[in-house]
Amino acid sequence: MAEQAQYEELVRQFSAFGAVKREMRRILPADCPSGSAAVLTLLGRHGDMRMSKLAELLSVDMSVTSRHAAHLAERGWIERSPDPADKRSRILHLTASGQTQLDELFRRTTRLLAERLDDWPDDEVGRLNQLMARLRDSFGDCRTVPRPAPPAPEQTTRTPASA
Repeated sequence: MAEQAQYEELVRQFSAFGAVKREMRRILPADCPSGSAAVLTLLGRHGDMRMSKLAELLSVDMSVTSRHAAHLAERGWIERSPDPADKRSRILHLTASGQTQLDELFRRTTRLLAERLDDWPDDEVGRLNQLMARLRDSFGDCRTVPRPAPPAPEQTTRTPASA
């Protein structure tokens, strides 16, 4: 098991990783913010799905999911149709135009990563992929499996006699 200092450094690295994520968001087209890109990516990966399933995968409220879906539907990137099993629910479907947009998003992010990691040896890029996948797997499906809260740090109370 790693030492406490290594986990503390991981916390610092995750905090700093926000800059990487921000740069990746900056390359998105103006009409496709990160939430929309996430929806397109999930539909591309998982296929047609109910709004409730998308909300679960995004780990956001249905109202947020509905806004993302409306934004994408206005652009013709997805279609929303009644669920045959439950007419109150909607099934989201990636359109050909949406697939084209998704392909463009992947081209942009792949190009950015290729530029930024150009001086990395192939084996290090491969190792980064392996380690990131392993990290993600270590957290499991955080959306559906409640995890106990981490224990609170021990606090010592000082009494006047020990002060």
